Amino acid sequence: MSQTGHTQPAMISVDQARDRILADLKPTPAEIVALANAWNRVTAEPVVARLTQPPADVSAMDGYALRAEDGVLGAELRVIGAAPAGHPFAGSVGAGQTVRIFTGSVVPAGATTILLQEDATRDGDTVRVNEATAPARHIRRAGQDFAAGDTVIQAGRKLTARDIGLAAAANYPWLAVHRRPRVAILATGDEIAMPGEPIPPGGIVSSNSHALASLVRAAGGEAVIMPVAKDTREAIAAVADSVTGMDLLVTTGGASVGDHDLVISGLQTRGLVVDFWQIAMRPGKPLLFGRMGAVPVLGLPGNPVSAMVCAILFLLPALSRLCGLPAAPPPVTQALLGSALRENDRRADHLRATIETNGDGEIVVTPFPVQDSAMLRRLAHADALILRAPHASALEPGARVPIIRLDSLGL
Repeated sequence: MSQTGHTQPAMISVDQARDRILADLKPTPAEIVALANAWNRVTAEPVVARLTQPPADVSAMDGYALRAEDGVLGAELRVIGAAPAGHPFAGSVGAGQTVRIFTGSVVPAGATTILLQEDATRDGDTVRVNEATAPARHIRRAGQDFAAGDTVIQAGRKLTARDIGLAAAANYPWLAVHRRPRVAILATGDEIAMPGEPIPPGGIVSSNSHALASLVRAAGGEAVIMPVAKDTREAIAAVADSVTGMDLLVTTGGASVGDHDLVISGLQTRGLVVDFWQIAMRPGKPLLFGRMGAVPVLGLPGNPVSAMVCAILFLLPALSRLCGLPAAPPPVTQALLGSALRENDRRADHLRATIETNGDGEIVVTPFPVQDSAMLRRLAHADALILRAPHASALEPGARVPIIRLDSLGL
């Protein structure tokens, strides 16, 4: 990273900025958690089966265990015992014999097939075969699901409810997962008040801190909302003394003399080294990334829409990397444009838009007519971001455009 002062830096692209952020981050260390608390956490090491599943050949159905060659239509077999689940039959099945068996029961020695109970007629200790059997029918072989020593869950996987069941079956009461990233969120500005607090003259209520904290939690992190810092270098610098041990510091806003000017100079008194702070994008040009000792710093714009769009493009991938997941840009799909777009300028644009489905079942995306970066209600009601490359040509309705569906992000 290079130290940056107050000179006007060259703007870099969205992709370059994201790559530089991700290159500087690494996953959090592992911790051990109870299996009951492991849902949605990310495995820090492979889960290797501690046993074989099923541990023996077991019946897949209720019925009768017998030798396949004895299961001919009309044959009558003698019932020599039963094998309820958890109580294997101790003997062996011989010619002309059968054992009553149930789903999950261990198949007795000598038996090579299962006769379904609905395909049999029982009279006392005699069973008549009403449907011919075949070898291995309705038998789950030992290790059919997995064997001891098999890797059943790879490292770096966000655990679903299905994974939790698999880990339990593999005999894991505890799992090694990446610690949830701890993210400090700092809003700056003399005009900012937190929700419910007295609003200063000419002031506004801070929406960024709570919105970003929710995004952090949705992405698997732990958010710590810091008190609002006033527009002084001393107030901003004081925050640095409170973020030791955090995995990331996220700031929003700067000062009237230039976005992030006081954030940079204030945190530089605590050792901040800046990588970049200008992105060729809209909304969100003044985006800061650097490192203050062991703590990475991601500075977002103060306008709420700009802050959230930048959080989607940069903070979400950063959290993925910190959580131990593969870090990548938000997924992009294609949609039909619902209204005309004029030629774009030199900055990548991210238009808030709504989605509907036309009569042909295709997705149609329509940008809001006003794209002001302070209009948070428009963002809250948006279904997607339309992505426009720098210098993109004008487009007519019906053209195909790339979009990020906000519902795909769980936000």
